[in-house]
Amino acid sequence: MARGRAGLSPLLGARARLRWVHLTLGGALLMPYFLLTEVAVGVLAGGSNARDSLPLSLAAYAAALPLVAVTGLFRLVRPMSVAAARALCGVPGERFAEGPARSWAARGRASAWWTLHLGVGALVSGMSLAVPPMAGVLLALPFVSALRELPVGLGPFDVQAHPYVAPLLGTALLAGLVLCAAGAGTLLARLAPVLLGPTAADRLAAAEERAADLAVRNRLARELHDAVGHALSAVTLQASAARRVLDSDPDFVREALAAIEDTTRRTVGELDAVLGLLREGDGAGAGGGGLPAAPTLAADLDGLLARSRASGIPITARQDPGPAGDWGRLPAIASREAYRIVQEGLSNALRHGTGPVDLRILVRVRGGQGEPGGQGGQGERGGQGESGGQGESGGYEELEITMTNDPAAAAAAAAPGARTTGGRGLQGAAERAALLGGQVEAGPHEGRWRLRAVLPLGEGVR
Repeated sequence: MARGRAGLSPLLGARARLRWVHLTLGGALLMPYFLLTEVAVGVLAGGSNARDSLPLSLAAYAAALPLVAVTGLFRLVRPMSVAAARALCGVPGERFAEGPARSWAARGRASAWWTLHLGVGALVSGMSLAVPPMAGVLLALPFVSALRELPVGLGPFDVQAHPYVAPLLGTALLAGLVLCAAGAGTLLARLAPVLLGPTAADRLAAAEERAADLAVRNRLARELHDAVGHALSAVTLQASAARRVLDSDPDFVREALAAIEDTTRRTVGELDAVLGLLREGDGAGAGGGGLPAAPTLAADLDGLLARSRASGIPITARQDPGPAGDWGRLPAIASREAYRIVQEGLSNALRHGTGPVDLRILVRVRGGQGEPGGQGGQGERGGQGESGGQGESGGYEELEITMTNDPAAAAAAAAPGARTTGGRGLQGAAERAALLGGQVEAGPHEGRWRLRAVLPLGEGVR
């Protein structure tokens, strides 16, 4: 019994029945086209009723298919067809294309499917309506004498003369209907991924969308790492320094506590913005327009240095904005990424330095081919420093960031077992620079630990 059921499953199983429903749906969708062409064929045939003539009905059916093909070119036909085929044809959903058809090649394939579905579905629907009543009459013919008076026949065979053979004919008709429906359903199921599957353009668009989404998520991950990592390093050192001088230098303690408060408040704001985008899912679009406003070199570098100095770390900063004399004229993206690179350099120095850390920072705009130029006397903004130099180069195309630790910190970083290749932070800084066509170098240099980044600016500061 179980083997018998398994053998009939392709013909009468749940999947076969769903495909039969799918075909019937196609027949129902063809009806508006058929009714329109039926009127036209009747008029051309001299006012005859096409329903009373099988040849005229077939002509109306044939005339309806070109109309079906034309309407199948509409973009929304594909998602509608995909939804029906995914639910009723038993084809894995990942084999179908998503969304409306974008290219004409995709529209043509969707139109071919639409025409095939409606055309074959109409034939199977017509058979499903006509065959069961006829088969029922044939099956009951030997047992109901009144039925023998009806003009029932099947081709050249006269069922009135041989009434007890009629049930065999009725069974054969039902079996033929089942076979036709199962065969048509299987055919459509095999063609569905071919005609409704993604085209090369669809695959490329999907790959670009995934790449854009991944790029935005990586950007969010870098923002989280840089903001939270630096905040934790700075707050830890500030709290440690305040604890050491709690009794002897209350003014420094108050300054450190104020820096801790400011650092945590700013970081919580950045953290909330990024987590909000992650919760929204699609809020981080491919263009990255939903990213939170990031701090910039022009507006926030002084505050970053001040908060870092509050931990008691000597930091010497020299800044040379070039002949323009204004960091605000930097391209916005370069200013954002430069700030994060400086922040990561500070985090590494504060996290990995041993003993007093003398951190020197040079941020300058320089010519792409020559030595740096700039207006003298810019000096350090908000701390100890040196005056900027003045050069003759007229092409100011790069932003250079150089950060060096004192020899003790460099020796500790280069000691056996120490991490010299950088972690996620330095990798993130390199990725930030690479997005702008620049580069980051980090490692021992002349007895010091040096982080050097070069960011192309193009025409941004001219």
